[in-house]
Amino acid sequence: MHPIDLIVLVAYLAGITALGVWMARRVRSIGDYFMPRRFGKAMMTTFAFGTGTASDQAVSVAAETFRVGLAGIWWQWIWLPATPFYWLIAPIMRRLRAITTADVYELRYDRSVALLFSVVGIVGLSVKIGLLLKGSGALIEATTGGAVSADWAIPIITVLFVAYGTAGGLAAAIVTDFVQGILTILFSFLLLPFVMQAVGGMEGIRGTIDDPEMLSLVVPGEIGLFFVVMYAIQALMGIVAQPFIMGVCAAGRTEMDGRFGFMVGNILKRICTAAWSLTALAAVAWYISLGVDRADINPDHVFGDMAREFLPGVMPGLLGVFLASLVASVMSSCDAMMVSGSALATENIYKPIVRGRDPGHYVWVGRLASVAIVAGGIVFAWAVPDVITALNIWFRIAPMMGIAFWLGLSWRRTTPAGAWAVTLTGFACWWLAELPNVAALVARMPMAEAFGIVRLTSEGRLAIAEPWVIALYTGAAVIAGVVVSLATVQTPRERLDRFYTLTRTPIVAGERVEEPCTLPPGVEPANRPMLLTAGGLEIPCPSRTSVLGFVLGWVAVVGMVLGFLWLLGG
Repeated sequence: MHPIDLIVLVAYLAGITALGVWMARRVRSIGDYFMPRRFGKAMMTTFAFGTGTASDQAVSVAAETFRVGLAGIWWQWIWLPATPFYWLIAPIMRRLRAITTADVYELRYDRSVALLFSVVGIVGLSVKIGLLLKGSGALIEATTGGAVSADWAIPIITVLFVAYGTAGGLAAAIVTDFVQGILTILFSFLLLPFVMQAVGGMEGIRGTIDDPEMLSLVVPGEIGLFFVVMYAIQALMGIVAQPFIMGVCAAGRTEMDGRFGFMVGNILKRICTAAWSLTALAAVAWYISLGVDRADINPDHVFGDMAREFLPGVMPGLLGVFLASLVASVMSSCDAMMVSGSALATENIYKPIVRGRDPGHYVWVGRLASVAIVAGGIVFAWAVPDVITALNIWFRIAPMMGIAFWLGLSWRRTTPAGAWAVTLTGFACWWLAELPNVAALVARMPMAEAFGIVRLTSEGRLAIAEPWVIALYTGAAVIAGVVVSLATVQTPRERLDRFYTLTRTPIVAGERVEEPCTLPPGVEPANRPMLLTAGGLEIPCPSRTSVLGFVLGWVAVVGMVLGFLWLLGG
């Protein structure tokens, strides 16, 4: 690396850490630390984008694109069909007036379900932080040609985001994400023009790559239509149960701030995903032109290898900008997730046991919990073999509690026992599907091969294909939740009325939440017309704003896919 690259990187790291620590001066209460509700559309957009976008995703998309072709983009585009629903999810999260998502589960069900969510949520966040660190470590190692190993990169990044995240809480995460979000966009697009120029653009790629599947958005047997549909369902089921989503939706001043930020920030992420995939596809063409066998290249290192190959020759300091942007992308995600996990540990596990302490005491407990959660993430990062394996583990954790959220939101009859049944059944089915003997048994079923239910892993063993695992645990969990709910005592009407009243009562300008999941004094419950109530369903009539935003979300999704296809064909 050129000395200017090092200067740029060190200057960024010092500046962003100082900015985050400086935000600690505004922390006066537990609410200031875990859920400040004071940010506008611009901050909420960069927060949603920065929290949801990190270098591990560039690594996973680039690795799978390098391996199977453009269909690898679905390792992050699986959230694309769910994106219009974010417009509908954000106001519900904001109206619940909660500090953590576990508060919502306690209100809708009971304390036991809130505790279950807290444990599952903390584990999921540790896994996600580990995934982020794993991806960024691999990318830094590749970008520096091994000069900085992943084993060193991971703890260095960790120390920095822990320093400002534990000091300033969620507000520090949101403010630093404004800067880091801009750098993440730069990270996503910085390489693309140079690599594309080297291979002659899309025309050169099409002329170099002779395998048509490499240029297709679906690859039968690998990433086909069934894969996309099932992973998209899994994404929508799980998004509401990712603990950091409460902050992404509810830290804005108004419902519209959260709505706009959540959907627009994630649409921006999908555009960046396209840049990652195209960069990796161009890398395939570049290696072919050099006569290099792709089997000799580590897919996790492709994105970093391209940066090291092209950027130093453009101008000194550009590789440093790339590395700073890379680090920004992972820090902007890890900080918010760390704070969300510490909120669960403090608000929903520690505080109900140790009551009556001053706010400063709970803030410090949150800071200590943050360190423990991140430590778990580091252990996971060092234990898991590669980014795709880590990604698949994380994908499956949140939906186990997410199904209980959706059932409780839409069906009045769902009980606490039903929520437990959903979660335990989902995890049990996941565990069973991973057993080799189960896969071997399924392989002997009629039509198992025809429907692609089983596959051979890279180690040569039989396994149930990932989309079928999703179908198994989702279907079984929903059935278990419905059956157990019908067989157990219904949740008290007063609790249900309070929950549904909150979800339907819009935020009033300037309102201040004194207690989580309660209407502030002076705010009258809204009387909202219902669309469906038969059989205990709770489906309200959507507002004009909801319908318009939802439709525009789908226009953006369809336009993005068609635009990407046009670019490939042009």
